[in-house]
Amino acid sequence: MFITEIFKSIQGEGTRAGLPCVFVRLTGCNLRCSWCDTAYAFHGGKKMKVEEVLTRVDELCGRTGDQSGGVATVPLVELTGGEPLLQEEIYPLAEGLLTRGYTVMIETSGERFVGRLPKEVIKIVDVKCPDSGEAETFDPRNLEAIDTKDEIKFVLSTRRDYEFARDFTREHSLAGRVRQVLFSPVFPDPNGKWQALEACTLVEWILADGLPVRLGLQLHKFIWHPATQGV
Repeated sequence: MFITEIFKSIQGEGTRAGLPCVFVRLTGCNLRCSWCDTAYAFHGGKKMKVEEVLTRVDELCGRTGDQSGGVATVPLVELTGGEPLLQEEIYPLAEGLLTRGYTVMIETSGERFVGRLPKEVIKIVDVKCPDSGEAETFDPRNLEAIDTKDEIKFVLSTRRDYEFARDFTREHSLAGRVRQVLFSPVFPDPNGKWQALEACTLVEWILADGLPVRLGLQLHKFIWHPATQGV
């Protein structure tokens, strides 16, 4: 499999924001969202075997020796990209991490079916909004493959995006089907490639409509420079 980076940081998004986490970023993505902040993961990467990835995760999580060698100091691992579901090795990798006792998350664009993943994997599934440039790529089968431990995320850059996410959330009764529905405003691009949505504006819209959703901010971008990799 091809890996862009493996690193230890804090979880920056979702309901586990602020927790120590090891990230495995797989290379490659078949979408080109207008506000993408990880385009460096589209190409290249290092070819690694699943066992090599598992060993590196063990090292970063404070576990040495075989998979029974004690409790990891960082038990949370996220598989991300790019789009991690493009690589077939993602499935044995997820199984291997679960076998080692890690809490495993995956962040995916929603374009690929998540139902092949082990049920124990926590799925953070995007639904692409109109101004991402990748609207209508969501696989509707994912609505049946997720459950109350999983999360649905909308990244919003405009009022049109917000109204799409609001209506999608209501139409599919998402608030009762997943752990959390996340509305995340696009963060300002340091190079001015896209327009940001002010968090305060998004909050006003959420409150006005009485939506049972959670504001999602990219915590790591407040701690480090927004363009910093490996954090």
